[in-house]
Amino acid sequence: MAGSDAMDTLSVDQLAEALGVGVPQARQHVREGRLVAVRDAGGWAVPADQVQDGTVVKGLPAVITLLRDARFTDDEIVDWLHRADDSLPGTPIEALRANRGTEVKRRAQAAGY
Repeated sequence: MAGSDAMDTLSVDQLAEALGVGVPQARQHVREGRLVAVRDAGGWAVPADQVQDGTVVKGLPAVITLLRDARFTDDEIVDWLHRADDSLPGTPIEALRANRGTEVKRRAQAAGY
């Protein structure tokens, strides 16, 4: 995936700590699509910007579902979330973190068509 080498990621243990849950619950967040993981040198990791203030970024699970319904792979979802969009402005993940989820969801729906 382009640009993923510079992305800050969280291991499963770090994710559990960031969310204040146990490792099994952290894995469940990924398994159930509330977060999306990417492969890195240590196995699987979650981009750190998917967690904000000890919780999953608001609106992210819905966006992940929309993109998966459009047959995006997990790597493609992470790429889409981090790709600059001048109409937002910024990246979709930045817009979600700024509580502008409605705009991001519209773009995710459009990405499937």
